[in-house]
Amino acid sequence: MKMHGTSRWGSRSALTRVAAVTLAVGVLMAASACSSSKSTSTTGTTAAPTTTVPTTPIPTATKDASLAAMVPSKLTSAGKAVVATDASYAPNEFFAAGSSSQIVGMDIDLGHAIGQVLGVPFDFTNASFDSIIPAMGTRYDVSMSSFTDTLERQKQVDMVTYFSAGTSFYVNKGQNGDLGSLDALCGKSVGVEKGTTQETDATAQSGKCTKAGKSKVDVQSFPDQNGANVALASSRVDMVMADSPVAAYAVEQSSGKFELAGQPYGTAPYGIVVPKGSDYTGLNNAILGALKALQSDGIYAKIMAKWGVQSGAISNFQLNGATS
Repeated sequence: MKMHGTSRWGSRSALTRVAAVTLAVGVLMAASACSSSKSTSTTGTTAAPTTTVPTTPIPTATKDASLAAMVPSKLTSAGKAVVATDASYAPNEFFAAGSSSQIVGMDIDLGHAIGQVLGVPFDFTNASFDSIIPAMGTRYDVSMSSFTDTLERQKQVDMVTYFSAGTSFYVNKGQNGDLGSLDALCGKSVGVEKGTTQETDATAQSGKCTKAGKSKVDVQSFPDQNGANVALASSRVDMVMADSPVAAYAVEQSSGKFELAGQPYGTAPYGIVVPKGSDYTGLNNAILGALKALQSDGIYAKIMAKWGVQSGAISNFQLNGATS
């Protein structure tokens, strides 16, 4: 997944989106957050209890007529953009406390602001992370789910960069504190979310371990980040890998059960996912323009501050800006 610097949540690496967490009955669970969205909808069953969600109000963004004119007729005719997100990756995207329908988080607030600039509401729906890109252009018009912008993903979709993060490691407090790097994972069990760059990195490291004559990495992939957190809390895995803001949030919400290990690696940009194809011509540049407008009027910075992820903010938004 993504990020850069060390915000309140730390920094998050390349993936693809990621988790919120709360300790319930001694087991940590994840969640996601957004504040104001009457148009927000959801499908799926990854809801989990969460702790206090920041209530800082975000100003309504001003519609930009020139950018709105770039929005494809497919969306203006529908009166909305259907936006996929994996709502298990707090503080970026997760379910509000006690709700299986209200999705909240940094990505959600930013998405609603982009929709305001473009004059087309962003209607968020929950989806498993690994199912999102294959369904772009059919089920979904846009995705904001902590996706790392990579050259491989750009073969399938366009990506508009908006944030930066790295990957972090976390463990049960007082246990496996030495598992703070990929090289330390040989012979250990690792929890990751399915379809993420963390899964890719851990699997690649397993190959390096066996090639060097060491034990493989036991990579345990879960449908969402909640599953990885629960596995760690019950000691079914030795450590978990996630985007840095997500890992830091999980540790903070664990009431002292989890702790970070080592240092983040693999800083890379997050990208808003946009389908390729004639039905979506112009949408990528419209979203790019909307991000620039939100940066100019200060709303982008306010959203980053609300969720405590200011250090992942970027100033140079790009279309397909990946280099690896």
